[in-house]
Amino acid sequence: MMNNRMRIGELTERAGVTPRTVRYYENLGLIPEGERTGQGQHYYTEETVARLRKIDQLKKLGLSLDEIRDVIDLYFVEPSDIVQAKQKVLSILRQHLDEVNQKITGYQQFRSELQSHIERFERWLEEKGEHY
Repeated sequence: MMNNRMRIGELTERAGVTPRTVRYYENLGLIPEGERTGQGQHYYTEETVARLRKIDQLKKLGLSLDEIRDVIDLYFVEPSDIVQAKQKVLSILRQHLDEVNQKITGYQQFRSELQSHIERFERWLEEKGEHY
């Protein structure tokens, strides 16, 4: 580490990700690209470690990478923006809950229809079985 910068190996070890993930997140704009030196080496900062950890936390909450891209900068720009970031995450989580509830309602209806079809087939087969 030089001047509080680290190479990708240390970054991935500290953040618990792979180099491929780092490159992917750089391409998506979730983390800044590493600072490049004259020798072509990329160096990263403590903020990159923090961003990678925050991305992991947000993924565990169920946010997609697109949703994370919409909120991640708010965690690292201004301390006052953390409230705004959490409000946005809360809004996304509520939307996810609404979607899940809609799916549950749909699955419950589908389950009921399946049960009805099964019962109808069983009755039909019992009736036919009595006549043979």
